[in-house]
Amino acid sequence: MNTKQVDIKEFLGSNFLLENEIAIELYHGFAKEMPIIDYHCHLPPEDLALDRHFKSITEIWLEGDHYKWRAMRANGVSERFITGNASDKDKFIHWAATVPYTLRNPLYHWTHLELRRYFDINEILNEHSAERIFEDANSQLNTAAFTARNILRKMNVEVVCTTDDPAHSLQSHIRLKSEFEVKVLPTFRPDKAYAVEDVPAYLKYIEQLSEVSETPIDSLDSLLEALSKRIDFFKEQGCKLADHGLERLYYEKTTYAEAQGIFLKVMGGNALINEESEKFKYVVLLELCKLYNKQGWTQQFHLGALRNTNSRMMDTLGPDTGFDSIGDFGQAESLAGFLNQLDSSNELAKTIIYNLNPGDNEVIATMIGNFNDGSIPGKVQFGSGWWFLDQKNGMERQLNALSNMGLLSRFVGMLTDSRSFMSYPRHEYFRRILCNLIGRDVVNGELPLDMELLSKTVKNICYHNAKEYFQF
Repeated sequence: MNTKQVDIKEFLGSNFLLENEIAIELYHGFAKEMPIIDYHCHLPPEDLALDRHFKSITEIWLEGDHYKWRAMRANGVSERFITGNASDKDKFIHWAATVPYTLRNPLYHWTHLELRRYFDINEILNEHSAERIFEDANSQLNTAAFTARNILRKMNVEVVCTTDDPAHSLQSHIRLKSEFEVKVLPTFRPDKAYAVEDVPAYLKYIEQLSEVSETPIDSLDSLLEALSKRIDFFKEQGCKLADHGLERLYYEKTTYAEAQGIFLKVMGGNALINEESEKFKYVVLLELCKLYNKQGWTQQFHLGALRNTNSRMMDTLGPDTGFDSIGDFGQAESLAGFLNQLDSSNELAKTIIYNLNPGDNEVIATMIGNFNDGSIPGKVQFGSGWWFLDQKNGMERQLNALSNMGLLSRFVGMLTDSRSFMSYPRHEYFRRILCNLIGRDVVNGELPLDMELLSKTVKNICYHNAKEYFQF
């Protein structure tokens, strides 16, 4: 092919993902320089407290990144070079050799965006460039510019909300309050407090929670008392959000007394049937959500993940290692029932619902409208494309569903949901996609060419809505 006869845009050029002049102006003139509020992520706060210096690009790039691990396994790479004991260099080379096979996967974009934005490396990563890029990136990592804190400064991050168990001491957050100008706030994630499927693990966790809360836990009342104390402690450290990872929200016909009996059964070391487990979770979640409302917090529900599907690899590597997928759980009826139960007593806190199955996008987009009561703009939100959906198609589908059935202009925008300090270009990715959707509508005559209105909408979604909604 004579490429001179084809109008080919530069790969990852300045107008990457931007199809027209309106999109280009919106992104470069308004979205690009907005600070980042990363209101949900899994960054280790200990790394920030210690201002961790990463030894190699393998350490900062592949440590805990199950997106890359999945791609490497699909490419036939041995686990030794993924999570095993191979050297950092060998692991990186095997990742580099995988990258060419990730064409049209968002990993291909993310990988090269991260090389460019963090290291100023514009070269394509593959098996031929791997060694050269490994040495170049490592030489930069050895400088003061690449400590954990300086990475956040470099990427214009204003707020980070980590994800923290109620039993966590939050010592890193306490230290960071006086040492670091970027706000690093905890998020209350009490999943283990109702994870009664594994009785021995649950009993061990109850011991930990009892100790840290200084509350003997021998009843449902005392469990909720312990959790309430931890909520108070988290609030003292700046916490403004809670988060829950669930297959679906539960709405079960049960009573507090029945849930108390179920709890005592578990505390006696007895396994539960599925119906008992769901009744218990429903009651505990309901009571927790009432506490969040009293604190003025935002509650987040990440719905729809089918986790730990490969039992052999679960036994070998443990959870969160890349063996989860999209689930096809029914969401609408139980979600409506749960939210309505809280709303009926006016105890529904600000709520964000993240959906992992794109087939449920319209369900969630319409559900939020049922419980927006006019008390604050966008009280109940349809969260951004999450996990398998934080890619171009997934983001566009979420944005379109929200636009068609709700108010895109009140959306609180993007987050990284990542364990990696290298993930901040995902905000850039989102902002380019957002600006392009709006620009496309203007060109098609579906929106007016009113740059004051359009730029305000873009800036609000990228930054101001989140700042106001979470009261940062």
